[in-house]
Amino acid sequence: MEAAVRQPSGAKLLRILAFTTAISVMSATMFNIALPMIAEDFELSLSQVSRVSSAFLLIYAVGTITYGRLADSFSLRNLIAFGLILFALGSLIGLFARHYWAILLGRVVQAVGAAVIPAISEIVPARYFPPESRGRAFGIVMTGLALGSALGPGVAALVMSALHWQWLFCMPLFTLLTLPFYFKHLNDKPAASGGIDWLGGGLFAGATALLLLAITEASWLCAGGFLALFALFLWRIHTAREPFISPGLLRNRPYVSGLAVMFLVTGIGFALVFLSPQLLANVNRLEPELVGFALVPAAAVTAVLGRLGGALADRKGHLFLYFLASALIAGGFVMLSTFAGMSPVPIAIALIFGNLCQSFLYISLSIAISRTLPREQTGVGMGLLAMLSFIASAFAAAVYAGIVDRGADTAWNPANAHPEAAVYSNIYLALAVLHALLMLGHCVKVKAARSA
Repeated sequence: MEAAVRQPSGAKLLRILAFTTAISVMSATMFNIALPMIAEDFELSLSQVSRVSSAFLLIYAVGTITYGRLADSFSLRNLIAFGLILFALGSLIGLFARHYWAILLGRVVQAVGAAVIPAISEIVPARYFPPESRGRAFGIVMTGLALGSALGPGVAALVMSALHWQWLFCMPLFTLLTLPFYFKHLNDKPAASGGIDWLGGGLFAGATALLLLAITEASWLCAGGFLALFALFLWRIHTAREPFISPGLLRNRPYVSGLAVMFLVTGIGFALVFLSPQLLANVNRLEPELVGFALVPAAAVTAVLGRLGGALADRKGHLFLYFLASALIAGGFVMLSTFAGMSPVPIAIALIFGNLCQSFLYISLSIAISRTLPREQTGVGMGLLAMLSFIASAFAAAVYAGIVDRGADTAWNPANAHPEAAVYSNIYLALAVLHALLMLGHCVKVKAARSA
């Protein structure tokens, strides 16, 4: 593995990375608030204008693994410069657009550039920091993620109250200020030599896009297209001279096992940000601004205490952090199941614990997965990890929405006495049980590994 980034360069690099990540998250989420205004200005339906967000997230997910693979063969500094310049170019297109197609084009170009940010957020801590300080590195990056989530809605509301919604496109321009610092503090060389299998990359990108569309649009046609392209991709990686993803990476059992756990944990944790606003709006009947107010403390506390998880991982080990966070988040889901339909205050408190512990789980699993990868595969390996988090979130959202639409006749939790919240209470209780089962499975796996 490459030598660790020396202090104080390492600390400065992480702060720059956290700032870039925060801007990226804010840009991805702020337009959700502006969708009704965009629909009104261009006389479109909400489903039509939602492409402003869905197209961004789709390309964002596909681009993450692409940049991850490129980072194994090209200078990371050059990739960052390319991505951030595209991010800014898309912002300028959107800022001066006068037609909806140009707004959509601006968001697409933004997404192509912004996808470099989640990729480097995983790669830099994994590649440039030693295992004993990797937890702190992931913790600082997680702080930027939480800070962007906390500030995004508030900044969007402030901008739109004082200016036109198109000024939201200005936010990514601030990332250009970080380029000199990346070039100064990132002592970067490609991790591997050789070319890129662009055909294999195209097949993988197409398969990923169709999978996301199959999940979000409930389309069997897209699902069939995904299976066809994925089969071609598997054929390609076994026949190409320099495959886009090495078959050896997919045979790396500790890595694949880590991805599976991360997929499950991300999908379970997505209930906190997906279901909770619906619970507060549909059952507690809170106004949209009050729903946002109930969610902000969780993001703010995570932004402030996110680094604590990294410090605990470095001092006590990532397994200690995993079991601690899993136990606490399972308790948080039990609390949500119990108080669903009651006062929003305990819901907001449970969300604080849940969001914070979810970030701790991400730090722990990112450390564990990064240790299973050889240096020449850290780019594509960690890029695939980041991409799977998007797929897990999309899949979880579809599952949760389907369950909520069906409703529930009775609550499984006897402590919950609110029939209108029964379906939410049942989901939260089931997710607490799933976390307990994952902890039990992890315990068995750790004991088996130590006795081997």
